[in-house]
Amino acid sequence: MSALEDRVSQRSVPVPPESEGGVLGSAYRVLSIGIISVVFLIAFEATAVGTAMPVAARELDGIGLYAFGFSAYFTTSLLGMVLSGQWADREGPLRPLTVGIAAFAAGLVCAGTAGVMWMFVLGRAVQGFGGGLVIVALYVVVSRAYPERLRAAIMAAFAASWVVPSVVGPLAAGAVTEHLGWRWVFLGIPVLVVVPLVVALPAIRRTASGPVDPGAPPAAFDGRRIRLALGISAGAGLLQYAAQDLRWLSLLPAAAGVGLLVPAVRGLLPRGTYVARRGLPSVVLLRGVAAGSFIAAESFVPLMLVTQRGLSPTLAGLSLAAGGVTWAVGSWLQAKPRMAPHRERLMVVGMVMVAVAIAAAPAVLIESVPAWTVAVAWAVGCLGMGLVIAATSVLLLELSAPEEAGANSAALQISDALANVVLLAAGGAAFAALGGGAVGAVHAVAGGEGAGPASHPGAFVVVFLPMACVALVGAWVATRLHGERPEPAPAPA
Repeated sequence: MSALEDRVSQRSVPVPPESEGGVLGSAYRVLSIGIISVVFLIAFEATAVGTAMPVAARELDGIGLYAFGFSAYFTTSLLGMVLSGQWADREGPLRPLTVGIAAFAAGLVCAGTAGVMWMFVLGRAVQGFGGGLVIVALYVVVSRAYPERLRAAIMAAFAASWVVPSVVGPLAAGAVTEHLGWRWVFLGIPVLVVVPLVVALPAIRRTASGPVDPGAPPAAFDGRRIRLALGISAGAGLLQYAAQDLRWLSLLPAAAGVGLLVPAVRGLLPRGTYVARRGLPSVVLLRGVAAGSFIAAESFVPLMLVTQRGLSPTLAGLSLAAGGVTWAVGSWLQAKPRMAPHRERLMVVGMVMVAVAIAAAPAVLIESVPAWTVAVAWAVGCLGMGLVIAATSVLLLELSAPEEAGANSAALQISDALANVVLLAAGGAAFAALGGGAVGAVHAVAGGEGAGPASHPGAFVVVFLPMACVALVGAWVATRLHGERPEPAPAPA
């Protein structure tokens, strides 16, 4: 047994014997189904909302703020992640998970009932705060409830739970958007909250609730980290605002945003993260580089297909559907025990695949290139993301002591969300600078009627090609992930 497994056995639930099977064995079945259902909910929301977003932005007269609809989620999730990490380390993951699911649903209702774009963005912000609470709490559940030998498998199961939403979500959201209206895409999803509440929470209460060491006095919340979290959220929001309002006066909120972000990032992420120090810092950095480059590019794929190639929202969303399957395949491959010695090499290959996919996507701006080219490219990119994302989660838990799982998981998710905000801000600014705000102004997104799509291909090119370069940087970072495991704590007297 490794030192880390020994510490888990001392301070968490007992590790069942090998005979009790894998993540769906008798010891883990209910818990696994419960937390996978939570991920399923998040996955369905992401795929469905992405399909409806172009229509929502147009009807709310908010195409110029299109990127804000995505980045608001990630901005507030930063605060939720830090709060969830401390909350889970202090009291266990049950309460942050419950509050997070409730906030997630409330944000969807707010967005679905919005009458103006700022209210829609507010709903996405509330939703993001809940999502930040949920995702970190789930990582703590995995760290406490599963032995190391099963963590790669449960992370692969998380990825597999995206398959059905990736296929069904765009079809369902597109059909609802076209026949009932985009609002019902948001208002219908909160019904799914019932499943994780009924299944997951009782199982978590039995297996992973409470502090790591029940005999120790509860740790106080770290006020400094909470202030840094508020700073990073406010800074990210100011930076995003400045990127969408391209005037000289926007330099003021941009400078204020950077001034808030820099000290907050230095205080919340492992030392050496942004110089790619080997081990945990590079794992955290890679997560941000991979997720940020991919999500920033993916956010513009449906808008590009709807406005530049005249596809319906259903077909535009469906172009991303195959990615859910290939993402799950990549996660499954990296989780196989015989692949463990080659995991870092697979991550390098995965990042190269992501870069190629992002660079290939804007080829559909050429009329002679079939629109299905995007579906093929995105399937390749998602295969690469499957090799990378689940593996960063596994490596993070391997390199974290049990009592640090919440804080380190929060750092991983902060890197993910912050990269999304910064790269979406950069992409959104470039998009707006080249006329992207006028995209769709003369084109009726829902149904394709009107004078035809506005031609602003350059606005999309300046989003995709820089993100491909960022993904290539991630391939280099993936060569620096090897690090030492944490030393075991002294045994209690």
